[in-house]
Amino acid sequence: MTKITKLTDTYALNNGTKIPVVGFGTWQTPDGQVAYDSVLAALKAGYRHIDTAAAYGNEDSVGKAIADSGVDRKDLFVTTKLWNADHGYEAAKQALATSLDKLGLDYVDLYLIHWPNPAAMRDNWQQLNADTWRAMEEAYADRKARAIGVSNFRPKHLDALLETAKVVPAVNQIFLNPSDMEPEVVAYNEAHGILSEAYSPLGTGKIFGITELQTMAEKYDKSVAQVVLRWSLQHGFLPLPKSVHADRIQQNTEIFDFELSEDDMATVDGLRGVAGLANDPDTVNF
Repeated sequence: MTKITKLTDTYALNNGTKIPVVGFGTWQTPDGQVAYDSVLAALKAGYRHIDTAAAYGNEDSVGKAIADSGVDRKDLFVTTKLWNADHGYEAAKQALATSLDKLGLDYVDLYLIHWPNPAAMRDNWQQLNADTWRAMEEAYADRKARAIGVSNFRPKHLDALLETAKVVPAVNQIFLNPSDMEPEVVAYNEAHGILSEAYSPLGTGKIFGITELQTMAEKYDKSVAQVVLRWSLQHGFLPLPKSVHADRIQQNTEIFDFELSEDDMATVDGLRGVAGLANDPDTVNF
């Protein structure tokens, strides 16, 4: 693995597209001034990878911050996601057009299917995912998305998708942190050349009270968040930390001047369950 030394270093996706190794997450960031200010703060702090989704309801504000930032579009990596109500060929095409309009962009760098098996499509999820993916493959061919991928997919969902897919997903964005390393999913991703992207890399804030991580943070003279983000990078994951506080947004970029020891990595690996586990996409009620 190439040594990672700064925020704008990149991983190469399976189609050759370069993706910055840390992204700025916007899940649970309310639309309006809060989303606008936090994305602007992230871009000012040096982030060049911004992650949003139709379901987050903040694409308008994210797009406005991008436009007002002064950062050249070609230097940015922007991800959004297709929500559950928009599965199917025609619906997916329209959903991407709507997201692009809200973001004020001609293309996104990564477009993801947000969930593999929404509650309303349990009887026909395989076919609907296949139809959705066909629309996404067309968007990829038309350069409306530089890469396409999935989120919250388990191996069985990926197996079904790959039966008809012409393009292998570039990314699987999953709940991935010391509390749930999702080893089966990560192993599948690695075997198929799919990058494991970590949403909620800080366990939606629950990891901050874990004694082992507090002790480790003191040892390295870092914050708990910095330790956990460093752990994520050393595993080859791509973390998407989220914050609405400018000082923490900045702190979360300061993870390239230290390295966790093998023993400390193993300690963090052993924290399963301390901050909850990933939702089962086959049983969620949305």
